[in-house]
Amino acid sequence: MELKHRILGKSGIEISEIGLGLWAAGGGDWGSADSAADAAALSAIDTALEAGVTFFDTADVYGPWHSEILLGKAMQGRRDRFVVATKIGWQGFDEVTPCSGYRTVAELIAGVETNLKRLQTDYVDVIQSHINFREPTMEVFLEGFEKLQAAGKVRAFGVSSGEFEYIKEFSHNGKCATLQIDYSILNRTPEAEILDYCKASGIGVIVRGALAMGLLTGKFSEDTTFPDDDFRHNWLTDPEQTAVFRQDLAKVEKLKPLVRPGRTLVQAALQFVLQHEAVTTVIPGARTTEQVLANLAAAAAPPLTAEETALIDQVTPPGGGRKIWPA
Repeated sequence: MELKHRILGKSGIEISEIGLGLWAAGGGDWGSADSAADAAALSAIDTALEAGVTFFDTADVYGPWHSEILLGKAMQGRRDRFVVATKIGWQGFDEVTPCSGYRTVAELIAGVETNLKRLQTDYVDVIQSHINFREPTMEVFLEGFEKLQAAGKVRAFGVSSGEFEYIKEFSHNGKCATLQIDYSILNRTPEAEILDYCKASGIGVIVRGALAMGLLTGKFSEDTTFPDDDFRHNWLTDPEQTAVFRQDLAKVEKLKPLVRPGRTLVQAALQFVLQHEAVTTVIPGARTTEQVLANLAAAAAPPLTAEETALIDQVTPPGGGRKIWPA
């Protein structure tokens, strides 16, 4: 199995087309992270690295902080083998205003310095604004990121959002190099305008949510349970979310014909997003070695046929579906 590499937009940075998302590794919204979970996450990072993954994505709020700390440990003595993307913005966010806690460029730069400290590195390859909508400090982020880039603390910067108008505002000066966005078989809304805009603008696209928070593993049913501290527990306790969960399960059932010898539903879901010409990389999450290897096997699985793509179009029309995760 050999992973292909792609160029991350105007940043010029070459990365593996399948990366590793480290939200779940931090615990927090995905349940607690004890010593056993940490050991499994570090092993997963090692496995990914040895299998050819070069791109690793994290954020300050994953845990919070814990995901960055784990990645920092994993990189010791081999920083040059990692292309690291992290995010900043939600820590200290004022929900009332609403406004980020970084009111000045100096505060933003100091915030990124804490990202670097947790990661035990003197630079990150990509820094991203984690705030997904327009709020009063957008210019602070842009100016701060540019200064950090000039100082060699970041190689490129971008934004994590699915809001087209905001993406255009954030990239108005042509310096935004990356977009991280939720995109999957169940959420094809980025196809309507955003992906074409990124391709035309030289913005590298980092896809999160390709497995739709686990829905596209095909392992969930109406009998599935989630721990109380897992955000998906709300899918079972909130009547509105339960109704949507059941609708999603029905769609996933229609996608089961994508499974064939040498290809799981997970791998088909990853192949789907990678076949869009605007996409640079997909970053499925994994907390275990087994999950990493299952994701990476998408690189060697039989490609989607025209008939299978037509089936996907029937389940979720191009540009259709719903945002599985609001940000």
